[in-house]
Amino acid sequence: MSRRLLHELTYDAPAADVAAMLADPEFRKEVCAAQRVTRSEVSVQRDGDHLEVVVDQWQHTAGVPSFAKKFVGEETNVIQAESWATPLLGDIVVTLPGKPGDIRGTARITESDGVTTETVDLTIKVGIPLIGGKLEELLRDLMTKALEAENTAGRAYLSR
Repeated sequence: MSRRLLHELTYDAPAADVAAMLADPEFRKEVCAAQRVTRSEVSVQRDGDHLEVVVDQWQHTAGVPSFAKKFVGEETNVIQAESWATPLLGDIVVTLPGKPGDIRGTARITESDGVTTETVDLTIKVGIPLIGGKLEELLRDLMTKALEAENTAGRAYLSR
């Protein structure tokens, strides 16, 4: 089984500005702060139009349901790796080192009438019998909240 997460982040800015924002390590650090991570490291590497972004972060697991707590502990490491083949299309892989689960998908940036939409389409898969589906739902909820925090941080960033 797996769960799909399809989420749109909208910005009142041109696509080129949104792409530049996503390539800015300072923006990625602002997103980590908005997501209330305990510590993080951001790496951004560019080669022409190709962009590699890695956000290695640690998050508290306060509020995580008891059935999941034994898998994630008090704090968990989340590594988000993005590979942007073009400024408008990227692959996303999110891993939780040492934990079960696989999150992968794409981010696509489109612009219409000065409004840019980043569409994130992820598949979340946890291969644990009996509770895998519950963990997938939990990860989908946590990823949705993380994307909402990123969208809020992005709107603030672009308004400066």
